[in-house]
Amino acid sequence: MFETRHAADRYHLRLHRARSVILTNTELVEIRAAQRTFEGAYIRTSLGQFSFALVVLKIFTAEFYSIGALFAIYGAGVLGVSAFRRMQGNRQFFSEIGEDGLRRKRFRTSGNVVVVLTALSIASYICLLVLTLRL
Repeated sequence: MFETRHAADRYHLRLHRARSVILTNTELVEIRAAQRTFEGAYIRTSLGQFSFALVVLKIFTAEFYSIGALFAIYGAGVLGVSAFRRMQGNRQFFSEIGEDGLRRKRFRTSGNVVVVLTALSIASYICLLVLTLRL
């Protein structure tokens, strides 16, 4: 009744489940390039935000603690977007077999990830502006 299927069983490539597929060299290069470009960029951005939050919290006085906390929250949000982007990336590469047994292969852009990151960034900038004006 509560059977959950693992993602490696849902996604297929060339009629093989994702956990048992052997990728060609060009497919490996494509996956690695996507990971470096997208996942790595989000991780580096979140680490940069965490580092800047730590600098603000360590160097500045107590009035700036809210700004440091804002950067830490923003870094955690970018890290969450990175996990969401990774989940969406699986759907771009593999085809999926639905509950009805039909194979689906649809190309899906990263527009939803961009919208989420844009909303997160705008909200952070607005909060930063408000916190700066309150100083």
